[in-house]
Amino acid sequence: MGKPFVFRLEKVLEYRRQLEDQARMALANAQARHKAQEEVLRDVETRLAEHVDQGFGATATQADIWLWMQYRQALERDFVAAKVELQRLALILQTRRQEAVLRSREKKLLEKLKDRQAKKHNVAENLAEQKEFDEMSTLRYEPKDT
Repeated sequence: MGKPFVFRLEKVLEYRRQLEDQARMALANAQARHKAQEEVLRDVETRLAEHVDQGFGATATQADIWLWMQYRQALERDFVAAKVELQRLALILQTRRQEAVLRSREKKLLEKLKDRQAKKHNVAENLAEQKEFDEMSTLRYEPKDT
């Protein structure tokens, strides 16, 4: 039996696997943050819509109207800020997604190289073994005298 296959870039492959895992974790984190920000945006939008629908009432004083308008403006600012943050997180999410795809490709490239080298090694080992068997059978062959 021949020597076992040793992939010389095994440490590099392991490093690429770690990078892929880290990229996947960063992607999952970015997805969670994006989803949470979508919830914040929906919440602010709902509160703003409810506040506008509720109005300030028929018996509102000037102070009540002023407070109502201030709260509406604050909700509108919160809505704009939440929307901007959601856009920022969407860009981060896209970057993390691209990074995860890149890391996955890099790892798969090395895994394919490892598979090709392992197959090549196995073919070479099988040929060497077959050659050895052929030589042994040639040496053991005794022609019959007729």
